[in-house]
Amino acid sequence: MKAESIQQIKKTLTEINTRDDERIKEWQQDERSGVQQALKQWERRIQRHEKELAHLEEMQQFEKNARAQGHRLIVGIDEVGRGPLAGPVVAAAVILPEKFQLLGVDDSKKLSAKKRDELYNEIQNQAISIGIGMVDHNQIDDINIYQAAKLAMSIALEDLSFIPDYLLIDAMKLDVKIPQESIIKGDARSVSIAAASIVAKVIRDRLMEDYAKMYPGYGFENNAGYGTKEHLNGLREQGICAIHRKTFAPIKDML
Repeated sequence: MKAESIQQIKKTLTEINTRDDERIKEWQQDERSGVQQALKQWERRIQRHEKELAHLEEMQQFEKNARAQGHRLIVGIDEVGRGPLAGPVVAAAVILPEKFQLLGVDDSKKLSAKKRDELYNEIQNQAISIGIGMVDHNQIDDINIYQAAKLAMSIALEDLSFIPDYLLIDAMKLDVKIPQESIIKGDARSVSIAAASIVAKVIRDRLMEDYAKMYPGYGFENNAGYGTKEHLNGLREQGICAIHRKTFAPIKDML
């Protein structure tokens, strides 16, 4: 029987995600260097896959603990946009299914824009419900950024299609009569909060890209309103625009 081509083996390896497959043992006996190189690449991919599985398992512990207490609709809540000099603060509330198995979900700040977009689409497809809350620059100036972030989270919670029975929140407590858990660095420790951080980040970044067309010269499409060199240069050259937060330095010093 004619041996499989190296190209065929490489293609098949892309579809194998377990070490138990008998074909792996057969190919390990193949003396062709191309086959052995393909197996090394497969091994690296499997190690990454196993690491991602272990990370997902670790990030589901808060959800599993809540379910062990009898809770079923568990929502993760997070916000983005506390630090920028312009634009709104955006929060997301995400209820994931119990058997959620999307690999790669993590704190949105650790992910590339491309990866965030990919995960955002999958979260949209798999989530039981997603709520969005947004508080604009004017209200941020009126009530301060901490209260604005809290308000955005509350709006996101109310925007859900279902009333959850347990809240997992990134470093915040909400004034609602639902059992809740405030988790420091929750976006890196809870899969539900991480999913919320990704959704909120993608929505806010896309909004800031739209604002960049309305208010060019500040680089909003690149910096999402944060105080980068490009943004600060724009402020010096053009002054403030309609979406700048007037209670934030250096903007408040320019009024």
